[in-house]
Amino acid sequence: MFPVMLILNRPSDILPSEITPKQVYLSRRQWLAGAGLLSLMLKPEDAAAETLKSSPGPFGTDEAKTPLESVTTYNNFYEFGTGKDEPATNANAGTFKPDPWSVEVGGLCNKPGRIALEDLLKPHPLEERIYRMRCVEGWSMVIPWVGIPLAEVLKRFEPQGAAKYVAFETLFDPAQMPGQSSNILQWPYVEGLRMDEAMHPLTLLAVGLYGETLPNQNGAPLRLVVPWKYGFKSIKSIVKVTFIEEQPPTSWNRYAPAEYGFYSNVNPEVDHPRWSQATERRIGDFFKRDTLMFNGYAEQVASLYTGMDLKANF
Repeated sequence: MFPVMLILNRPSDILPSEITPKQVYLSRRQWLAGAGLLSLMLKPEDAAAETLKSSPGPFGTDEAKTPLESVTTYNNFYEFGTGKDEPATNANAGTFKPDPWSVEVGGLCNKPGRIALEDLLKPHPLEERIYRMRCVEGWSMVIPWVGIPLAEVLKRFEPQGAAKYVAFETLFDPAQMPGQSSNILQWPYVEGLRMDEAMHPLTLLAVGLYGETLPNQNGAPLRLVVPWKYGFKSIKSIVKVTFIEEQPPTSWNRYAPAEYGFYSNVNPEVDHPRWSQATERRIGDFFKRDTLMFNGYAEQVASLYTGMDLKANF
């Protein structure tokens, strides 16, 4: 991530209705309906709203949600540009096609294979999780994600005992993702989690936000959400998941290992070389607030790192 000037007013005048082209929205709604998942595409007035589970408490927060317009127009998604406003423009320019979509799952598992997204989701109830999300640059949001626990998906492929990590890969297609024509990062974008992090109940595979399909600029149609880690750990537009024994490379660690570690845990005591991590500014707020250890999820996840030096393993 690169230095940016934080804009405190509205990030854009783009209307929510302009974020995802109508034909894309309707197409994805149709296949979700066909998969028995119509409850994903909710609006407050929908009669089926009760089928979407809301999970506060240990799986969410009762803090005020960041407005949809900010969530969908102030984004980091380098495949579509480095400016915060560029993903909303470039991801919806007509070249990116998130439907149909499939994911290849392999490595150290007993049931590898390529699976269509609708089949990947079918057996699992979708949930709404309202999570705090923090960027290493010092800004944060509260987002109501819609998705399924990653653990429920991974179990279907029967990971073997030797699998200690899960590696993820983003679609590589410069014709669809113009940012991949640059050399800002080594493409495709890759990310990884330790197996216990991947299997933690807070870790989510998100397919929507605010009761709607996931907008292109937010990682459509499938992205990772790990709320106790910095935002660059949230790999988007996932096409490949691999169970492996050795720690996998991650894009930002590969780009600047002195600045971005493998773990990427939110830690106010470990500063980025160019930014303090002690405080943050919630999008829409004027004043800064203290950054919470593990982004406020210490009670749920601190035990994963017992005995580790979190300054060395940043």
